[in-house]
Amino acid sequence: MSLERQIRRKLGILNVLKSRATPIGSSDLAAALSAGGHETSERTVRLYLQDMAREGLTLTQGRKGSLITEKGIAELGASQPLERMGIVSARIDQMTYRMDFDLSTRSGTVVVNTTVVDPPLLLRCLDDICQVFRDGYAMGNLVALLAPGERMGDIQVPETQIGFCTVCSITVNGILLKHGIPTRSRFGGLLELRARQPVRFAEMITYEGTSIDPLLVFIRGGMTDYLGAIRTGNGRVGASFREIPTESRDFVTGLAPRMASLGLGGLLRLGMPGQPLLHIPVGEGRCGAIVMGGLNPAAVLEERGHRVFSSALCGLMDYSRLFHFEEIRRRLAALL
Repeated sequence: MSLERQIRRKLGILNVLKSRATPIGSSDLAAALSAGGHETSERTVRLYLQDMAREGLTLTQGRKGSLITEKGIAELGASQPLERMGIVSARIDQMTYRMDFDLSTRSGTVVVNTTVVDPPLLLRCLDDICQVFRDGYAMGNLVALLAPGERMGDIQVPETQIGFCTVCSITVNGILLKHGIPTRSRFGGLLELRARQPVRFAEMITYEGTSIDPLLVFIRGGMTDYLGAIRTGNGRVGASFREIPTESRDFVTGLAPRMASLGLGGLLRLGMPGQPLLHIPVGEGRCGAIVMGGLNPAAVLEERGHRVFSSALCGLMDYSRLFHFEEIRRRLAALL
């Protein structure tokens, strides 16, 4: 086997491991690789895992399977800078086209993010999480809970934990596309608030130049200030910047209240044709739009010092599974 093929197979295994929050066995790894077009036997996967464990790239968890290590994540990043460029942008397009929510019938699927968390931890932070929703710093006001063992996208919830799902802001793109309005997602950033009003984007990362969701970068980097936002009105919260055609501005303005009435209100600001929005210039014939980050409520967990596993653009969920955030405590008790 060529060296190039060996490297690609190794990176493929690391990619699968990185996408999972729990250990995965060699048989499941082989199936995932085959599904991605890299036909590999279970025996071959086991041999690779043995070598990668010796290199410190993976950690064996007995019969449960293997996990990727920090060294493995670093190896993945160093080996694939070009292959991974723009992967978030491609994922946005994919999920936008796949979701099929219909405003008129109030049915169909929306895009969600998922955070895997211990139930007691979620309860301890619940007051702050709910305040993020109440203050309008979230993508709407709907959430969902995944039971232990349940799967959403590539994530399977461990037996001792639950999945906390929030609506992803890309749902806005899907709804607009359903009405014939193409949306260009330019960047994710940190919106600086003063006296509860947005004043500027303090940080930003373009979707086309990153393989990791920008908001996850800011959250893990300790750059957010949700606690300040909900307690004093001064802070930094996640938001994204979009562009829509000028001709659709009036229609989108009328559509926003309908979305909000269904718990999907995340459109914070809509700019004027061809004019900058919060100092961000837009292209000719386009309007800027600012949408609140879907991961904002879950980010409170990290800000309070608890490391959790979150996945943006995690998958599609039927709208009927979502419920108002004020019901989290009751639903969690029923789930457990």
